[in-house]
Amino acid sequence: MSSAIPEPVTRLIDALSRLPGVGPKTASRLTYHLLRQPDELSQTLSDALRDLKSQTQLCSICFNITVDDPCPICADQMRDHRTIAVVEEPLDVLAIERTGVYKGVYHVLHGALSPVAGIGEDDIRIKELVARVDKGTVLEVIVATNPSWEGEATASMIQKELISKGVKLTRLARGLPVGGDIEYADTVTLMRALQGRSDL
Repeated sequence: MSSAIPEPVTRLIDALSRLPGVGPKTASRLTYHLLRQPDELSQTLSDALRDLKSQTQLCSICFNITVDDPCPICADQMRDHRTIAVVEEPLDVLAIERTGVYKGVYHVLHGALSPVAGIGEDDIRIKELVARVDKGTVLEVIVATNPSWEGEATASMIQKELISKGVKLTRLARGLPVGGDIEYADTVTLMRALQGRSDL
């Protein structure tokens, strides 16, 4: 960057631009926005970032991000601990929880298989999922990975690891979104919608 930009400003722009979805221009706008704000905003942001790393951990059961171990979902005896929804990321837990429908527990993989990115079975939490199932209390594993090539590869690996364990393996239904038009649906989505059709 230009020598006309002070080093602390350059450092923050560089740090922000490493975040997903934040390019150099957005990082610069955010940095200069913070410079114009009262000191309290910068201090609040600084405290929140420090606490994010120092006060959170992974749940020892499901590997979701939590303050307390086990996390509130795993500790809740009112939830169905015989049903596990396997998701790729902690944000997927939030999305499913927002529906208010699912009453089971989760297993967060922290990624998906991707040979291109060098992410293999040992880089995500599949072995820990198998260990949970091996305890013998799980009846159903819902594979809730993303409908991407990586998500499909991960789902196949989970199926391969659990097929002989005597648990019911299910996959989230996929198909046409509400408000969507059939003519604009891609072939894979339309195929899955036809395969997953239900009675009226």
